[in-house]
Amino acid sequence: MQKTIAITLRILLHAGALSPLLLLIWDFTQGGLTANPIREIQLRTGRYTLLLLTLTLACTPVYNFTGFRQALALRRPMGLYAFAYASLHLLNLVGLDYGFDFALLWEDIAEKRYIIAGFAAFLILLALAVTSTKGWVRRLGRNWQRLHWLIYVAGILAVLHYLWQIKIAISAPFIYGIIVLVLLLLRVPAVSRVTMKYFKRKEGR
Repeated sequence: MQKTIAITLRILLHAGALSPLLLLIWDFTQGGLTANPIREIQLRTGRYTLLLLTLTLACTPVYNFTGFRQALALRRPMGLYAFAYASLHLLNLVGLDYGFDFALLWEDIAEKRYIIAGFAAFLILLALAVTSTKGWVRRLGRNWQRLHWLIYVAGILAVLHYLWQIKIAISAPFIYGIIVLVLLLLRVPAVSRVTMKYFKRKEGR
């Protein structure tokens, strides 16, 4: 039964993570990406990255509060999907938006703080993706867990990147920001203990 649930969740994860990409490709080939397709690609890949990143952060709290162990198995593939969309997000910016004009990009990096935040988040996700294998877990030992705590820093930077980039409808990045901060607080041992005790009392009634 547990194996069936795990397989089903994996299938749903892959289907859910790949569907936005397939839709993006379809809209691109059919000319359905609005009058500014480059910006539309940038917005979509950015949103998908932040959504998957937030869901990745939620896996451990879900396990801690529900005991649903299968949630832990979703962290790595979900995090890798977040990195994949972040890579597409960066590639679209560098390739389609700037035409690989790195001199112009460097000038804008100095002036646009959202690019700095986004690039910093990408570098963290790159480091986490590279060290996500079992071999790196063995090599790094306890330092592996310390390194992967940086995913929360990446989440905060991604929210700031989103917030600083858009000029209207800023409610979405604020909502993401609140969720990321709550998930971070739930990983603080003192907060986690108090919250878990509260939930256990509620379940015992």
